[in-house]
Amino acid sequence: MTDSETLYDLLLDLDNRGYKAYKDIQGRYEFPNFTLIIDYVQGDPFAAPSKLRVRVPQSVAGFPGDLYDTPSRSVALRDYLTRQFDRGCRQVSQSRGTGKSGSIAVCRMGQEVLDRTSARINKDWVELRFVVGLPARGRSILGRQAAYMLCEDIPKLVDRALVYTYLDSEAIRRHVETIEDADWLRSKLNERDLVAFVADGAILPRRSGVDDRPLLKNAVPFSSPDSLRVTFDRPNGGAISGMGIPKGVTPIFGGGYHGKSTLLKSIELGVYNHVPGDGREFVVTDPTAVKIRAEDGRYVVGVDISAFINNLPQGQPTTSFSTENASGSTSQAANIVEALEVGAKVLLIDEDTSATNFTIRDRRMQQLIAKEKEPITPFIDRVRQLFEERGVSSILVMGGSGDYFDVADTAIAMTEFHPSDVTQEVRQIAAEFATGRQPEGGTGFGEIRSRSIDPDSLDPSRGKRSVKWQVRDIDEIAFGTSDIDLSAVEQIVDAGQLRSIAEAMVYLKQEYADGRRTLVELLDFIMSDVEQQGLDVLSPFPQGDLAQFRRFELAAALNRLRTLRVFDFLKQEN
Repeated sequence: MTDSETLYDLLLDLDNRGYKAYKDIQGRYEFPNFTLIIDYVQGDPFAAPSKLRVRVPQSVAGFPGDLYDTPSRSVALRDYLTRQFDRGCRQVSQSRGTGKSGSIAVCRMGQEVLDRTSARINKDWVELRFVVGLPARGRSILGRQAAYMLCEDIPKLVDRALVYTYLDSEAIRRHVETIEDADWLRSKLNERDLVAFVADGAILPRRSGVDDRPLLKNAVPFSSPDSLRVTFDRPNGGAISGMGIPKGVTPIFGGGYHGKSTLLKSIELGVYNHVPGDGREFVVTDPTAVKIRAEDGRYVVGVDISAFINNLPQGQPTTSFSTENASGSTSQAANIVEALEVGAKVLLIDEDTSATNFTIRDRRMQQLIAKEKEPITPFIDRVRQLFEERGVSSILVMGGSGDYFDVADTAIAMTEFHPSDVTQEVRQIAAEFATGRQPEGGTGFGEIRSRSIDPDSLDPSRGKRSVKWQVRDIDEIAFGTSDIDLSAVEQIVDAGQLRSIAEAMVYLKQEYADGRRTLVELLDFIMSDVEQQGLDVLSPFPQGDLAQFRRFELAAALNRLRTLRVFDFLKQEN
């Protein structure tokens, strides 16, 4: 009797027994063409579903080695296989009893192609990780339905999603080569002195605020101004042209509803790759770009915001600023300094989500309120210092402030979703109509200091459990007894990223946080471990729902942990 027949008979024997008896099936089973591994069995039909894996030998799967022989291609192929498996799951899953009974599912995926733990591939085998809601009526096992799911449905899924000869080879290669070309483009930005590239023909508008797929009706294909057009010769797709945004200060001007924020949003998400057909496949951005916004009410601890805010009433210090309830301006200042602390080289800012008094203080306001009575040094007086002293570029949506004409290296105007290069016009207007405002930035930006975390303030325990965390959609992590609100961290695009971040916070606490290492050093250790060993290094057992994250979003989660405490600054980052 084969293992698959043994599993089938075991499930029939469990019929009508109490749900906890399902624990007996945990283990490894050899099917004719693959191995089924049951890593975790849920204890209740309403609990988190059971965790399973299938491992298919390459003698059966048959994927050509050139489809996964580089990190970029491996990520792309694993993404494709996960999406194929997901389509199959939707076809075979059905309600089979109480709670989540009958469901077969993989991680939820959007338009982004991220490194995930859902699939693994090498020269020996292909592995796919998924979850199953084992069937029950009430809390009694439905053994026959379970036997059909595990022994009939899963073999069908393996054939549909994990065997090369049954798949669309052209679609697979297009998926892999698109992602490889996007990674290649991103890697070439720095040597061309660019911070972003938007391909001609790209479709930037989305269907809605809750549907990230491309707009199909009346969408205007992107077309670069001739003066900003650059051309690359991709490894797979050949020559491609589009708008290159140079390093420096780049405001995006234009009237309301003409595409300014849509362009910035696409650039913001250009730190990730996108599936073929998304419209933004070849919109790529410097991987250190961070979106900055005001965030009223956020928790801030020990951040030196004195470059932007100083001389507060009652003498409150801003060289080590802490608050339970930040204002729009103090939160935006903290967000910038925290991003710079961990290595951001591009800041993305939209006036619609900024504190007005943080972005600009015009001549008339300078006349009314003297500088010595205004604690805020607006961003307009720091943006050039950031670039000239620290090499930090900025791309800003500015529809309502011509004062930014004076600080622009490149100026883009959006008219009905068409970009134009208005740099010379902006300079002429600035020369003809001087604002008369006085710069308030002083002699320089100053140092960026790195903080050290008190390891005792990273406490993932809750009640009797030493580690307890939960992800709520893509907005919040419940970590120990604290809730971390990440709704304003706009470059988190996937719940799997939050799960990885939560695991990384626990890993940081257990492996590296000793009170002597700076936050930058801690992030360096974690990101190095993930790069060398994969996301699996963060978890004590195999999980299929973790997704790639950046150091910036991990830092953002740590900085918003309301139990976080930091030590005095240990070093200065020049």
